[in-house]
Amino acid sequence: MGRGRSRRGRPVGALGVLLALTAVAPRAAAQAPGPEALDWRDGAVCYEIFVRSFFDSDGDGIGDLAGLVEKLDYLNDGDPATRDDLGVRCLWLMPILPSVSYHGYDVTDFYGVDRRYGTREDFRRLVEAAHARGIRVIVDMLINHVSDEHPWFQYAALYPDSPWRDWFRWADEPGPPNEWGGTTWHRSPYGDEYYYGFFSGTMPDLDWETTAVREEMKRVAAFWLLDMGADGLRLDAVRHLMEDPATGASTNVARTHDMMREYGAYVRAIAPDAFTIGEVFDSTAALLPYYPDQLDAYFAFEVSDAILEAVRSGSGRDLVASVLALQDAVPPERWAPFLRNHDQPRTLTALGGDVARAKLAATLLLTLPGLPFVYYGEELGMTGDKPDPRIRTPMPWTIGPAAGFTTGLPWEPLHPDSLVANVAAQAHDPGSLLAHYRALIHLRAESAALGAGRLVPLEAGTDDVAAWLRVEGEQVALVVANLGEEPREAVRVSSRPGALAPGTWRTAPRLGEATPARFEVGPDGRIAELVPAATLPPLAALVFELASAGPR
Repeated sequence: MGRGRSRRGRPVGALGVLLALTAVAPRAAAQAPGPEALDWRDGAVCYEIFVRSFFDSDGDGIGDLAGLVEKLDYLNDGDPATRDDLGVRCLWLMPILPSVSYHGYDVTDFYGVDRRYGTREDFRRLVEAAHARGIRVIVDMLINHVSDEHPWFQYAALYPDSPWRDWFRWADEPGPPNEWGGTTWHRSPYGDEYYYGFFSGTMPDLDWETTAVREEMKRVAAFWLLDMGADGLRLDAVRHLMEDPATGASTNVARTHDMMREYGAYVRAIAPDAFTIGEVFDSTAALLPYYPDQLDAYFAFEVSDAILEAVRSGSGRDLVASVLALQDAVPPERWAPFLRNHDQPRTLTALGGDVARAKLAATLLLTLPGLPFVYYGEELGMTGDKPDPRIRTPMPWTIGPAAGFTTGLPWEPLHPDSLVANVAAQAHDPGSLLAHYRALIHLRAESAALGAGRLVPLEAGTDDVAAWLRVEGEQVALVVANLGEEPREAVRVSSRPGALAPGTWRTAPRLGEATPARFEVGPDGRIAELVPAATLPPLAALVFELASAGPR
């Protein structure tokens, strides 16, 4: 390894310094107009996309931004009256910034677009096309670390007097182990010293105690929100942003909240309509300290796990409790449930290939409070398990070579199930998983109760039936799920006092087959015994709209 060259052999010279310096100041521009921001989250569903795997427009085997534009009508065609699109209202794009890896989580330039995906202008065209369909675009932002091939780190490692030296943490000896007993200190390739990198030696952490780092990351946010027209930022690895040098702790330390509070306030000041959502891969108890005044929202990992556990085990005891813990503390638009994401085995794989359970999991997700996110291909029942590339395989569009993803050789082989888990095979099948997702997402958008209502738990007298109301003003929805493998006959659900206004109510089925019914709510607002359906099918949920028929 020659001094002054990266491990991949690319020179780090005066041109690299010039590019790094000139990138610091983004062009001034007015914020691009986007979809209505006031209440866009009410009833909305977001969709996570790995651009590399979504659709390849030029035959090189790698998905790109132009390909994503071609497929926007699949996600939302902009016509609320149609039902052959998914109906999602926002896209989270996994990293599209220049990177040395396939996944993009080790950035080499915060102000560019990975040339494999396209150009800055391609991104702007995507935003324009998405906005025309009522879709917001959220970009993945890597504020915790950079690539060890980023010019900032290269010059910091090479030259002790570099202006980027204190953008990273250095030590003569490795620091204490982290809370799991592992090392997060790595020997410098250019000297007898060590640097800090929580995830790996190829991803050195930025030192957010350095004012210049915080100001640079603010400029990056301004560039993407104001100049590039993005509608929001998904912030990666938030819980590892800061470390405690004395103890080696690197998860959810107090200083992280200070930094997120400053960063969130800056984004709100420059782009009041922008949406920020953070990844805190942890329990709800660990998540709650990130409210009320840091980022706008965070992913609800505990709710995700509770949904899958309820569907796997057939018991709903912990499901509603996990939701209530968040609902009691945080407005629903500020937390995001999901089933699986790009770091986890896909839902159908986690459920042993059981499509009925995958449908049930989708129903639970999309009828609970919060701002739900769907990982691309989950609506088709794509499968995949670790290692990571196998849970990020290309999107299957048709039956045939490369499943219609590319005319070339896909960057990663598709799974064999792409013969059935593809858009063409499911698009016109009313019983398909894709049809189920489409129906649920559109129902959530149409129903004020499902879209923004408060969850009111109901008691069914048996662990394998979970039931709740969603209440938004006078709009009420009822969800009853049979988590068991056998039909349940004449299940009665009840509530605590104050659930509904006293009087006679009517049920009207909106998802699943059931006969409309009438029931009484007592003077104390308690549902005593409502039988929503003669039979609850196994591994399925029914959704009803409730309407008052007047006082008793």
